[in-house]
Amino acid sequence: MVRFKNRWILVEFLPLPFPNQQSTTLNSKQIYAALKQSIIVNFGDAGWGAVGSSLNVKYFSPATNICIVRVARDPHRIAWGAVTYLSSIEGQKYIPNVVHVSGTIKHAQLAAIKHNREVVARYRARSNVGSNSYEEYLAKSTAEIESLQD
Repeated sequence: MVRFKNRWILVEFLPLPFPNQQSTTLNSKQIYAALKQSIIVNFGDAGWGAVGSSLNVKYFSPATNICIVRVARDPHRIAWGAVTYLSSIEGQKYIPNVVHVSGTIKHAQLAAIKHNREVVARYRARSNVGSNSYEEYLAKSTAEIESLQD
């Protein structure tokens, strides 16, 4: 029996603030719908047919806008391309930053935890808030990411 081989894409969505535009919080369903639309627009029905059955948003953190997307190994470049072509989700402008692509969820988790630590360190350097809130967030997000299953 052959196992289903995946690629795991770690993406950070950087919001662009514009005047007269309300900041909305993203969720997994909105990201999935935007990815689907991007694949259909940029790669057509053939692209969606190749990617659609395996595309899944496995994890999303609204605090850091980090997302882990699962897709089949063979057409993963279509999903990767669709992510980079995204410019807005639900009317809010975003810059998608593909942080890491891996073959296992474990390596995607490790990359997400490392990236979270870097982002939180940047936030901590900018603010004067006590480190307890950041430490609590890091512990919570690390537990959430580590609990993901394939």
